Amino acid sequence: MDLTFSKADLAFRDEVRSFLHENVPTELRDKVRRNLQLERDDYVALHRILYRKGWIAPAWPKEYGGTGWTLTQRYIFGEELAFADTPRIMPFGLQMVGPVIYTFGSPEQKAKYLPRILSGEDWWCQGYSEPGSGSDLASLRTRAVRDASGYTVNGQKTWTSFAHYADHMFCLARTNADAKPQDGISFLLIDMRQPGVEVQPIVTIDGTSDVNSVFLTDVKVPLEDRVGEENKGWTYAKFLLGHERAGIAAVGRSKNALRRLKDIARVERVGSKPLIEDNAFANKIAAVEIELTALEYIELDALSRENAGQGPGAGASMLKVKGTDVQQGITELVFEALGYYALPYVKKAMYDGWNEPPIGPDYAATQAPTYGNWRKASIYGGSTEVQKNIMAKMVLGL
Repeated sequence: MDLTFSKADLAFRDEVRSFLHENVPTELRDKVRRNLQLERDDYVALHRILYRKGWIAPAWPKEYGGTGWTLTQRYIFGEELAFADTPRIMPFGLQMVGPVIYTFGSPEQKAKYLPRILSGEDWWCQGYSEPGSGSDLASLRTRAVRDASGYTVNGQKTWTSFAHYADHMFCLARTNADAKPQDGISFLLIDMRQPGVEVQPIVTIDGTSDVNSVFLTDVKVPLEDRVGEENKGWTYAKFLLGHERAGIAAVGRSKNALRRLKDIARVERVGSKPLIEDNAFANKIAAVEIELTALEYIELDALSRENAGQGPGAGASMLKVKGTDVQQGITELVFEALGYYALPYVKKAMYDGWNEPPIGPDYAATQAPTYGNWRKASIYGGSTEVQKNIMAKMVLGL
């Protein structure tokens, strides 16, 4: 797909670039550039800066608070966010449950939840995976029993990203145990601040605890917080997963990471010359750059489909798989470029001020935990193996 920038597009790019430079705090961009640990306030700060400008939900319909931008403008905006070293915009409200609510929700749900998602007042998390029900999500066992006032929910969700920050969870729960697995599930909106909700952190290999287990014990959900029809939640879940997987590719952020890899390779040396001039390493960079370019065209195609009112289809799975490959490939090459400077794992390296006096170059400090953190990308949003099966069926007809 040929993407040509008009004069108007270039002016828009300059506007976005200037706005981010002038309004996103330098210290926040520095934390992102150095891969330091981000807190809730860091993510919320960016969200509110973009919300005040009216730029927080480019993909939403204009009637619900979207920007009305063209495909090219949305593409430019995503790239400029990445190039400016901003935190990623949390996807759970804006890219996942928000589109479900404005597509399938009631007028009351739209009025209640959409404005607070846009403003950043509410932080959402995703209650899909369970112990034993990850890739085979239809086997989930969390139960929601209905009475006159609503549902009582019992069960456990796991790998729940940022649940420790969340005000609300969008949750899949079984409401009909006798139906076939996909037909007995409902899509519920749960207040995380009520009694019966317990969040327990899961410490991952990088030493952080952004993912959690969530235990639901006699949790109450009013009838008006079920989205769509009872037992039809699988339909809404698939719609949401398409948006989630398409967003995981993060092409702009991979392009920014590739630039940083090349900068490192210009500084690090092999023998008497910069590493980037070593043929073997240069070939590895070229290989991952080719993959990234191909991924970019798949993303553009997915954006075109969305602009035309179509779902991402099998393209979402391709974006997820190849996006993961590229992200992990770049972190592996950074790790290789840094040599022994990348080897130490120091949890404190994820926080500012630990490396004084410096132990190796500043850009090496967080590479071990960053490398470890990206290993999980093969699993979240649907494991690589399962996505390949989806592509084999939907694309190749196997």
